[in-house]
Amino acid sequence: MALKYFKREEFACPHCGENHIEQGFVQRLDKARAAAGVPFVINSGYRCKIHNADVGGVESSAHRVGLAADIKTPNSVVRFKILKALLDEGFTRIGVYSEGAGDFIHVDADPRKPAEVCWAK
Repeated sequence: MALKYFKREEFACPHCGENHIEQGFVQRLDKARAAAGVPFVINSGYRCKIHNADVGGVESSAHRVGLAADIKTPNSVVRFKILKALLDEGFTRIGVYSEGAGDFIHVDADPRKPAEVCWAK
């Protein structure tokens, strides 16, 4: 299935350029993006071991296995639209991070981790 809203390169590790993002995960994000009607700016997708450590990610991070993305949220209206679309698409692991200009939503589909969870930091 062709992607409408994303290029695979958006999910590459900024440290080394490796990209082991799972295609099915990105296809689901693409569907959510269509439903949201707002851009999904990807801050982080796949991460190599070094980059994951550099950004403070846990060793078992879903980013390491290509099943996670961090999506920039410039304001509360966009944040709501993205959250709603992710939930409607069936994503069940979502974190909301409020760091001023660095606000983002983490979404993952890691089957090794508990489902139906949402956290905020």
